[in-house]
Amino acid sequence: MSVLPGTTEDGKSSFDLRKFAVTQNAFLPATSPPASLSDPYYQPWELIAQHLPWLLERNRIRSSVGQLPILSTSRLRSEAEWRRAYVILAFMTHAYVWGGYEPEQVLPPQITVPFLRVSSHLEVPPALTYAGANLWNFLSDGDDFSNIDELRLSVSFTGSESESWFLLISVAMEARAADILHTMTAALGAVGTREYDTITLALGELRRCIDGVAALLDRMHEKCDPMVFYYQIRPFLAGSMNMEAAGLPRGLFYDRGDGKGEWRQYRGGSNGQSSLIQFFDVILGVEHRTHGSPGQQSFHAEVRDYMPGPHRRFLAQVARTGSIRELALAEPSKADQHRLREAYTAATDALSVFRDKHIRIVTRYIILPSRQPWKGGSRMNLATPSSARKGEEGLMGTGGTQLIPFLRTSRDETLLAGRLEE
Repeated sequence: MSVLPGTTEDGKSSFDLRKFAVTQNAFLPATSPPASLSDPYYQPWELIAQHLPWLLERNRIRSSVGQLPILSTSRLRSEAEWRRAYVILAFMTHAYVWGGYEPEQVLPPQITVPFLRVSSHLEVPPALTYAGANLWNFLSDGDDFSNIDELRLSVSFTGSESESWFLLISVAMEARAADILHTMTAALGAVGTREYDTITLALGELRRCIDGVAALLDRMHEKCDPMVFYYQIRPFLAGSMNMEAAGLPRGLFYDRGDGKGEWRQYRGGSNGQSSLIQFFDVILGVEHRTHGSPGQQSFHAEVRDYMPGPHRRFLAQVARTGSIRELALAEPSKADQHRLREAYTAATDALSVFRDKHIRIVTRYIILPSRQPWKGGSRMNLATPSSARKGEEGLMGTGGTQLIPFLRTSRDETLLAGRLEE
């Protein structure tokens, strides 16, 4: 009998999750991220991070960045500090670009030079990704990161409760699913040996995990105001790709100084970059087709490049290891095969329900606020120039996709997988 990739000869999982930067908290760090960089050399960065809401409110972020020295990354002392530096520089980048009445198209060397180095080290783009906004951007005094009431946001654009709650909900969702990575990679090891009961039990755990994650998403309304989110927070999450109507026709110029630099375009941060949600898809064999021009890869495949390198390699390894869906597709001849098919369909149904909840969140926090004028007197919503787009079908997500059509297609593709049709 041939040995499946990622399994031992007895068919059990041989994933070394540590190699993929997967911890007991899944894709979150093993311990709470540092509250600051330890070397006083980085105090200029820390001061901007600490006062970012104040600088944005008074339109002083660009002048403050202009006064920064170009700092070296050589004094970062651990992987956790590299991540902290990335969070600070990513927030600083998006604040600099979107923190005025018109977007800034040139990122200065004070940010560009260290940001390119830090991003290269962590294998993430030099833009605000889900990793920078969520995975590495929280503080906790306890060990249970799924308890949102014990979490604090580390770096914030607005300093508002709405922003903190919006970003920390995702941290709690990631932590809530910590054990399922071990459970499902072990279940993959049971595919080759046809251990139906083992896989069925694992699929039941997966369904309960997805339900738990969805329950946390349902808490979004508790402390996140839709109008504050849409008009004050969301603009800063926008990237530099597909933002022509918002004032970035060529994207963003990363100025490295001495006449060097290049125009780049990156998607903004979005939950589509969550390795956890894509893990659910991969483990269930949910296929997402092309969204866009013929021959173009799907959005789900493209945004893996926005995940930390070890995490996207983990997803690729899981995809190569085996297919629970292929096992479920086989015509059942025994009771244990029937039970597996039922458990598989129940898990995909749970993921479909989760995606339905996401659509309802988007409706409440983006579609409905886009139809109401903001009376707070602050800058225009640069991320979503809704006046140029008619109806909900035209609204763009911060990740650069047509928001509602993309989410509906993703949900429908999940439902289709659960039907177990070739």
